[in-house]
Amino acid sequence: MRIFHRARHRPSATWRQTTDRAFTLIGDGRYEDAGALLVMAADLEPWLSDSWFNLALLHKFRRDWEQSRAAGLRAVALLDREQGAPDWWNLGITATALQDWPLARRAWQAYGLRLPGGPNAHGDGPVSLDLGTTPVRLSPEGESEVVWGRRLDPARIEVLSIPLPSSGRRWGEVVLHDGAPHGERVTDGVAYPVFDEIELWAPSPVPTYVVLLQAATEADRDALERLVADAGYAAEDWTSSVRLLCRACSESRMATDDGHTAHHDPHDDGDAAHPGHLSHLSPGAGGMSWLAERECGIAAPAHLVRTLLDRWAAAAPGTRAYRDLEEVC
Repeated sequence: MRIFHRARHRPSATWRQTTDRAFTLIGDGRYEDAGALLVMAADLEPWLSDSWFNLALLHKFRRDWEQSRAAGLRAVALLDREQGAPDWWNLGITATALQDWPLARRAWQAYGLRLPGGPNAHGDGPVSLDLGTTPVRLSPEGESEVVWGRRLDPARIEVLSIPLPSSGRRWGEVVLHDGAPHGERVTDGVAYPVFDEIELWAPSPVPTYVVLLQAATEADRDALERLVADAGYAAEDWTSSVRLLCRACSESRMATDDGHTAHHDPHDDGDAAHPGHLSHLSPGAGGMSWLAERECGIAAPAHLVRTLLDRWAAAAPGTRAYRDLEEVC
């Protein structure tokens, strides 16, 4: 294939060395230095789609979406295959970040995805697909936390769990995520890929509260979660749902908590009788009784959260109570 009368060819050794050095710098977080080298590589091989794809990746890492779109468009213009190229996927993420929906549709379709309406589908609104639920790693470069969410399209996830305040995220927020999975969570024998958050795409107005519950039984706890869900919001028993993992395990294939079995981090030196700081035991695990005091996260508006808690406690005052309600995010 020829473009502007120049045949495609293998990149030079200088191009490969320059690019390799640039990605080493990217791994060290030295984006400015890496950018200078990738610009140099693009000058060496301007007809090579990889030159512009690499620059598009760098700009994505820097969250410079306009520059990422410009480089990404040059990359796909030089492609020598019709579908499946990562250049299109990266451009789809960039277009989603910019809410450039016509370009996002074009990118996903060129990659090989089927969108509602077929190949001739057009629209100025967001791409809307039913891609099911999946885990997403919030704040991957900080105190990362893996939560569950609903995939709205190939690059956006709506958070369905109630994140811990350390993540800086809220229930109902939409995050932009990267395309390459980074670990897996296994539920009922099904493995789900874990995607890393890139940035917050749409904030949630619903604050997060933490409260200490006195719930005599699991049924008492479940009743609060149902009550809040029926009101259109969410409550989550962090005492049972939060599991502390080392980074190596978090980024690997891990079983999720099914409420009946014990989970042990292989890097933890504890055991069932003497749990270490990374151990996690579900209430259903053998040898562990129900703890009445539960730390619970609640995502609900300020005017409603105490009303819901009062209603829950009043329904069974002998087995239910709460204290220390605090807004945390």
